[in-house]
Amino acid sequence: MATQDIFNAVVAFDEAGVKEKTQAELDAGTDVESILNDGLISAMDHVGEKFSSGELFVPEMLMAAQAMKGGLEILKPLLASSQSSSKGTVVIGTVKGDLHDIGKNLVAMMMEGAGFDVVDLGVDVDSEAFVKAASDNNANVLALSALLTTTMPAMETTIKALRDAGVSIKTIIGGAPVTQAFADQIGADGYSADAPGAVKLVKQLVA
Repeated sequence: MATQDIFNAVVAFDEAGVKEKTQAELDAGTDVESILNDGLISAMDHVGEKFSSGELFVPEMLMAAQAMKGGLEILKPLLASSQSSSKGTVVIGTVKGDLHDIGKNLVAMMMEGAGFDVVDLGVDVDSEAFVKAASDNNANVLALSALLTTTMPAMETTIKALRDAGVSIKTIIGGAPVTQAFADQIGADGYSADAPGAVKLVKQLVA
């Protein structure tokens, strides 16, 4: 299975190799969905499992996600033209007052790698912008990140704003100080401690 070469390149954090092998598979007539699922997505699932078991750490996760993104960029125009079945749309951002983005970026990249359309609003995002993006993009899930205890209340404000606006969407939260108990308290649909967990959670919420 030639897509195994793409898988191996992602796992080896070899972005140039991923691009080269992705293009080679396309030139050889390999199905785009097969390259995406067997080469890129399965590799990120594998990396996510290694992270969860403590064999890999955040820097390696970022490198693998960056390598995967190289292949994804080549496939994107073809995926759009083939009307590839997106698994759903995720709007993601770091809440108002918080400028941290490494964790958020990693989640966004892994969501893309898992086949979701991702709308990344960046950092310091106010609740109105989240509500507008969720509505405009007809999103399935809104993912909120905070790395400061002082900005965690903005998550609650955003979830309340969504309800007040009548936007029906699943909400997940994450970040170092965030807990499942806090998610329950503010009425979020889910919480994850890390990026692979966030991807699994979103898959469950949109199933």
